[in-house]
Amino acid sequence: MASERTFHWARIRNTAGTGRIAPGGQYRAAGYQPLLEVLRQAVYPAIEQAGGRLWGTWLGLFGLRNNELIVATSWDSGADPAGVLTDLLPAAAKVMEQYTFVPTVRPESDAPLTRDGLYVFRFFDVRTPDVEQVATLSNEAWTTFENTAAYQAEPQALFKEREPAPDRSTMLLLTWYDGFASWETSRTPAPEARDNFRRRAELTLGAFPIATRLCPAD
Repeated sequence: MASERTFHWARIRNTAGTGRIAPGGQYRAAGYQPLLEVLRQAVYPAIEQAGGRLWGTWLGLFGLRNNELIVATSWDSGADPAGVLTDLLPAAAKVMEQYTFVPTVRPESDAPLTRDGLYVFRFFDVRTPDVEQVATLSNEAWTTFENTAAYQAEPQALFKEREPAPDRSTMLLLTWYDGFASWETSRTPAPEARDNFRRRAELTLGAFPIATRLCPAD
């Protein structure tokens, strides 16, 4: 059974200047590391005090700027996670994009993710009436998609918006792979999974992937 917690997804950017001069005069662009340090030292403890729980922090491999991080947290169903996060961030950090989601068929808990590997976020734009069918097709496809010796992959979550528009919704799929080789091989899964994914694609108005790596908890 899917978790009943609310999940908040945010893409956060380090906005503290465009770069800095390192010793020796070498120019280096500002990256995600200063942002990650602030999040760990000040923001995550404050989220815990406010009733939230860190689910994971990710840095980009492709589809994300080098001064950005993805942060996902879980909350009680009545919480306002977007407002909490905005209030906690320092002036040099900015939320560039955020969503408040609820699980469809996964995850079953909000236990923090810890496994090393490749994490691919895939956003789907779908018609709101099709959300439940997309979830059902995905769940059926995973029966054969993740049970194979050809590659290592495991869908971690499939979210839907907590408050979608009447006509169009954003869904978010997070899938773990042990590496890019498995990701590439999984593009041609078992016929049963492929048929469900084809039917899901017919319901998809648009999709956008982001490949990431999970940051250690500390």
